[in-house]
Amino acid sequence: MTGEDTVADGDEVECGDGVGVREDDGRAGDADDRVGDDDGRAGSDDNRAGDDDRGYRHVAVEEVANTPNPTRVKRELDEAVGASLFGCNYYEADPGERVPWGYHRHPDHEEMFYVIAGELAVETPDRTYRVGPDEAFFVPENAPNRAVAAGDEPCRFLALGAPKDADGAVIEEACPACGAVTDREYEVQTVDAGVNPDVTEYVLSCAECGETVDRFSA
Repeated sequence: MTGEDTVADGDEVECGDGVGVREDDGRAGDADDRVGDDDGRAGSDDNRAGDDDRGYRHVAVEEVANTPNPTRVKRELDEAVGASLFGCNYYEADPGERVPWGYHRHPDHEEMFYVIAGELAVETPDRTYRVGPDEAFFVPENAPNRAVAAGDEPCRFLALGAPKDADGAVIEEACPACGAVTDREYEVQTVDAGVNPDVTEYVLSCAECGETVDRFSA
């Protein structure tokens, strides 16, 4: 064999005392044989939010409908991609905005907050936890808590929970007027109404006696 000869994968070659088969190096093939884009991404932007035979979904967060309640921005990512076993919401909350209305618990549902930017204060019966960027906070099922955007900047975070079909929240807070530990009802007062006419306000009232117990801006 000359220096110019080459051996293809699977060719027989002389190996000193016998004939062997040259094996490849285990690689998946040359560049033309690779599957997908060079950078490993799932494809072009044309694939976003489109149907796929296997159920894959690719969405841009800013393109998901905003359903503010009660924070300024709430995007239900689980609904956008069709997730059925877990919930995932993207929030942008201005300082002082709450998730959700008040002190609550999920009897059969775990949840976790992941902070992208800003700070989230999670109030629990024992203490308040300050959760910053690239930090996560887990809430076990039936554990009371209330999350509030803290600091001077808006807080961007994800709230994830499972199982999705057991995400009902029980809000239980003592009413300062009647003393009963009850849920809260709310009314949205638009701009030019309420105590602060320059902003939209959520007005919370006791489900037992109807007395206004709190109000905050959206």
